Amino acid sequence: MNETLIASGLQNICVYCGSGSGRNPAFAKAARELGQRLAAARIGLVYGGGSLGLMGEVARSVLDHGGHVTGIIPGFLSEREHMLVEAQELIVVDDMHQRKQLMFVKSDAFVALPGGLGTLEEFVEQLTWSQLGRHRRPIVLANIEGFWNPLLAQFESMMEEGFIRPGLDLNLLVVDRVEEIIPAIERELALVPPREAAEVSAKF
Repeated sequence: MNETLIASGLQNICVYCGSGSGRNPAFAKAARELGQRLAAARIGLVYGGGSLGLMGEVARSVLDHGGHVTGIIPGFLSEREHMLVEAQELIVVDDMHQRKQLMFVKSDAFVALPGGLGTLEEFVEQLTWSQLGRHRRPIVLANIEGFWNPLLAQFESMMEEGFIRPGLDLNLLVVDRVEEIIPAIERELALVPPREAAEVSAKF
């Protein structure tokens, strides 16, 4: 393991993304590139455990490049999302709540690639927990080909209308390119003292 990454606390990144591939080929390309970069940096992938869509693309790319994959999937989705049996660690849980909790516990940072309602719900939940002071782990929105522009506009509207108030700011990193994801996370982690990060995580 890279000593710099250990020092920064970055050993595993949770990636939220679609169980479909989307219509834009750039999304699948970005998922594969992210998987390759995670493996090259010796950072483990934590994800939803499926083999379809962008989920499958990023996980298989990590495996193809010699990286480590932890998949966490509820039993009722194991057939629907075709769980990736090749993952080094595959955990089948009872429900979505257990899945999200375990993904949180096992991850040092969170990344949202393009996806649907599930991706959005999981990503926004991490933003909410961070906003309420339950953790200080980096949260990255990978705005590939401007996919998340409408969501960013909605966040702006929420701030303008006073629903996101001063003191409850969104701790969100927005990047447009895959190669910016890991450096952005490392920079953010460098701002959080390891002891403080551990204490905040424990409070969750």
